[in-house]
Amino acid sequence: MSEPTLLRIEPLAERHFAGLHQALDQVAREKRYLAFTQAPPFEEAQAFYRCIVSANLCQCIAVLDDAVVGWCDVLPVRGEARAHVGTLGIGLVPKARHRGIGDRLLEQAIAGAWARGMARIELAVRADNLNAQALYQRFGFVQEGVQRHAYCIDGAYHDSLAMALLRPGL
Repeated sequence: MSEPTLLRIEPLAERHFAGLHQALDQVAREKRYLAFTQAPPFEEAQAFYRCIVSANLCQCIAVLDDAVVGWCDVLPVRGEARAHVGTLGIGLVPKARHRGIGDRLLEQAIAGAWARGMARIELAVRADNLNAQALYQRFGFVQEGVQRHAYCIDGAYHDSLAMALLRPGL
């Protein structure tokens, strides 16, 4: 009989930095979900994470049995005319997929973005990532366009879909 698992969705804190960096690297090295194929050096990632924490930006961490297994963030876009917009990023290590963790992360991140005054959340998802597209559509994201050959991994081009969600009432 397997042991029960304990899942927590928490705001990013310094205690998560090493585990988040490991999870990010694991997902990046799959070369299927992110725009990069490995995590940046830990010192660079740590500085980025510290900025998120100090500015009280929206990043949720999934912790399963005390290990970071995923994240979801909605980070602000630069430029005064786009101050109401956030860009969504999400990732789950393989063992955390298809367990409802992505739904819980996304729910918390969207609520956090709205609470921080955002009115629009944008994302880009590879056109061949049907599971992620279905997740986003369940939460109301709408496809707004196709970015042809947006990713090139090991010489193969992949299209990306631009999707967005508007705060209810807009």
